[in-house]
Amino acid sequence: MLGLEYFSFSELFSPLFLAFMLLVTAAYFVVIGPLSERFAGSEPVPLSKKISFVCGMLVLYLAQGGPISLLGHLMFTFHMTTMAFSYLVAPPLLMMGIPAWLWRAILKVNPFKKLGFLAKPIVAAIVFNGLFSFYHFPAVHDYVMLHFAVHRLYYLVLFIAAILMWWTLINPLPEKDKTSGLAKIGYIFLNMVLLTPACGLIIFSAKPMYATFSDPNVWAEAMGYCVSGDPSKLLQVFGGPTFFNIMSTKVDQQVGGIVMKFIQEFIFASMLGRVFFRWYRAENKEEDITPAEFNEGSLNRA
Repeated sequence: MLGLEYFSFSELFSPLFLAFMLLVTAAYFVVIGPLSERFAGSEPVPLSKKISFVCGMLVLYLAQGGPISLLGHLMFTFHMTTMAFSYLVAPPLLMMGIPAWLWRAILKVNPFKKLGFLAKPIVAAIVFNGLFSFYHFPAVHDYVMLHFAVHRLYYLVLFIAAILMWWTLINPLPEKDKTSGLAKIGYIFLNMVLLTPACGLIIFSAKPMYATFSDPNVWAEAMGYCVSGDPSKLLQVFGGPTFFNIMSTKVDQQVGGIVMKFIQEFIFASMLGRVFFRWYRAENKEEDITPAEFNEGSLNRA
């Protein structure tokens, strides 16, 4: 299906990356379990948080190491799916899965305290959406895809920027959550607007923009980082990325832009509804709600 049958198990499931993700997940359960007594203020972690963390790790693995990751090199639609999963879905799930007492311990040893201004709402939104949009300029995208070290570094920086962007909405520390419900609503709209130009450029482009999805030689070189053997053989066997694509390159690009924007709109629209509902109730004193309950309740339902 979609050409995956032509690739080996290791190419599809990235065993080393899978092992790393399993190791991190195991470490999480050890820290919140047997080692939790070593942390000040530690409390039992509810099942909902454990499920959230595991789901976040699963989504991140599928996007960066599983079959969806490989498909992201074959079709631009799946590339944008991996981007959405990696930076709009996985970060909030992982952040909600980490208990407040563990966050406090992590932030105590934070070597980047002097860069704390990057977590300020407007700065975080501009940095994340700016990095995401900059990456999707054709020349930048193709360069990153063709240089493995740059590719990994850029994705790591983008993931950190995504966490900073989500921090305003998911802040798991009640004592640090100073943002009002109305401000959070404005922040959601800001993020929705900032990503629109990049998606619009992709959707309404008159021709294919990315050589890694339209030029067979560039595509084969980029594929060399996710498949074993001589990438030039890919050209001999498949001829190029169009072998795997059920759509034309242009349509695939357009669909990819639509998928990215749709996922973003769905996630933030859901968040907007929950934040507005709980903010309205809090403002009208229909219930006595703490910052922690406001934060967790709105996000667990989003």
